[in-house]
Amino acid sequence: METFDRKNFWEHIYQTKQLEEVSWYQPSPRISLDVMQQHAIPTSAHIIDVGGGNSLLVDHLLMLGYQHITVLDISEEALRRAQQRLGTDAKKVTWLQADAATFEPTQAYDFWHDRAAFHFLTDQKEIEHYLKAVHQSLTPYGIFLVATFSQQGPKKCSGIPIQQYSEKSITERFQCYFEKIACQTHDHPTPFNTLQNFIFCTFRKKQL
Repeated sequence: METFDRKNFWEHIYQTKQLEEVSWYQPSPRISLDVMQQHAIPTSAHIIDVGGGNSLLVDHLLMLGYQHITVLDISEEALRRAQQRLGTDAKKVTWLQADAATFEPTQAYDFWHDRAAFHFLTDQKEIEHYLKAVHQSLTPYGIFLVATFSQQGPKKCSGIPIQQYSEKSITERFQCYFEKIACQTHDHPTPFNTLQNFIFCTFRKKQL
């Protein structure tokens, strides 16, 4: 059986599709920014956007004056496009090419953001590695915002099976390391005039 090459798959996606041609395109990351505002994440905070690739969250964070932003993605092409879009501002950002399933953080973060990367992890070992990475790298009382397809959302993305979550199932998945703060569902309008139902959940690192 041929092994699925996750990196090559995503490189092909970004090499063949424009920003506005992918289903996850989001001109304004309103919910993510609202959560950051609700928790008064300071502009001096260390922030990581996992699976951020060519998304526009980094643009908004820079405009708001955030000083320590890291964008991680498995695709070098996605990161290259984001850097090209930002021009000289790209130098203000740390860019990491890595697979979220095996990522080993080397610094601490105050805010970990993941919109639509975690739900691609369907292997239990990869999920556990990811959760440990988040827990170990978050500062005390650090905030973790994760968005996945809900149980009313798609079962696949770009043809790849994903793991759907409900508020109950995602809370149970994370409860060993994190305390749930709040969850909300959101219908994301795609560029193809369809809706994808997401669940956004905010967690705080547990003090063990």
